[in-house]
Amino acid sequence: MATRNTLLACVVASLALAGCESMTESQRRTAIGTGVGAVAGAALGSAVGGSGGATRTGAVLGAAAGGIGTYVWSRRMEEQKRSMEQATQGTGVGVTQTADNQLKLDIPSDISFDVGRAEIKPNLAPVLDRFAQTLNANPAATVRIIGHTDTQGNDAINDPLSVNRAASTRQYLASRGVSAARIAIDGRGSREPIADNGSAAGRAKNRRVEIFVAEAAPR
Repeated sequence: MATRNTLLACVVASLALAGCESMTESQRRTAIGTGVGAVAGAALGSAVGGSGGATRTGAVLGAAAGGIGTYVWSRRMEEQKRSMEQATQGTGVGVTQTADNQLKLDIPSDISFDVGRAEIKPNLAPVLDRFAQTLNANPAATVRIIGHTDTQGNDAINDPLSVNRAASTRQYLASRGVSAARIAIDGRGSREPIADNGSAAGRAKNRRVEIFVAEAAPR
């Protein structure tokens, strides 16, 4: 019985995924979460109870849990993305929507910070000015800024440097009217490279700031 119910949940999830072809990306992610939650719930129901009723209850609870997204991709988030794509055109700044519906700005070192420094370069100011405007237009969004370095120097230097770069970015946004309480910062030092630190070009890619914007799903 448990196996049959679990297989049934799998079929339901598969049908949900098949129906995703006509959905938006955000809707598709929610549907996938619901399907996966149903499968997990059915398995949980079998494990804890073994009865058909317990399995169905587990499937329903799992579907509900799977369908609850942490973030939403709202109209305002889409407008922010378009605005930042326009503002960063030709600058090398990457603007993407993450798998969990966050807006990500990937800012390379050639327009953000000099080697070993935490002061914002003049080239980054216009990008942050426009970014601040989009944040002020979307007060429901929160921001997370993460600083990174290359492997030159040791952790005692790179760890605080990465945090200071994130802090400088937050301070600049606050000077443009964005509440600092909305902005969390973190520094990862050289621990999360995206390129080979053995070359100058790779080190330049690793010296970067990542900014994530998220709008929480309504409860």
